[in-house]
Amino acid sequence: MFTSQGPTVRELAVQALSSIERGYDLLSPKFDRTPFRTPDRMLDAVEETLAQREGSFGSGLDVCCGTGAGLGMLRRLCRDRVTGVDLSAGMLTEAARAHPDGVDFVRADARALPAALGNSYDLAVSFGAFGHFLPAERPALFAGVRSALRPGGLFAFPIGAPIPPTAPLWWAVAGFDAAMRVRNAVWRPPFVMYYRTFPLSGVRADLHAAGFTVETVPLTPFGRRPDGSPHWRLVLARRAGEI
Repeated sequence: MFTSQGPTVRELAVQALSSIERGYDLLSPKFDRTPFRTPDRMLDAVEETLAQREGSFGSGLDVCCGTGAGLGMLRRLCRDRVTGVDLSAGMLTEAARAHPDGVDFVRADARALPAALGNSYDLAVSFGAFGHFLPAERPALFAGVRSALRPGGLFAFPIGAPIPPTAPLWWAVAGFDAAMRVRNAVWRPPFVMYYRTFPLSGVRADLHAAGFTVETVPLTPFGRRPDGSPHWRLVLARRAGEI
């Protein structure tokens, strides 16, 4: 899973016993050489789907941009300014190194996006970060993204199909979540990262409550499950009228 240039076991252990912010500050120089970076295959599929359905956009916002994997996609899709937001100063440093021109960076908690971002973006995206938010935190997260979008603006992100309990991966994911719950029960500061706290049904309901209309489209490069449902969908949440 990790290359020789990636983090050592000791470095991962130190990160896991830190806060989210401090953990990613520590991991940031080697983050792109871990399996945690969003794969280019996913970024390409999202970009192709958005380009085919929507064409181009004005300005773009990457929520929890990390080291900037999604920013290249946004720069190609958006005609105007592109902004990356992340809590970790270390991750933003790496993102700025990868994108020295054409991107603004803002250090902020996604649950409390700065008012200065308000009502100025046509597209917001996010990749691989939602496991860091507990279900009770989703309303604040979605409300903040909505406030950053212009009326009619789009919030897009991929979401995977549920893993069947018969699959070995289900047990691996369930075991990881259980270990994280034990870690957070006995160690401070907490490190929130769970894989099974972002189901489509609950996410859809919270997006509606935050003032979005919601549809999903299959990400066709990832194929379909035996029952015909897609392995991955792209959630397209559009800012509706005032609530």
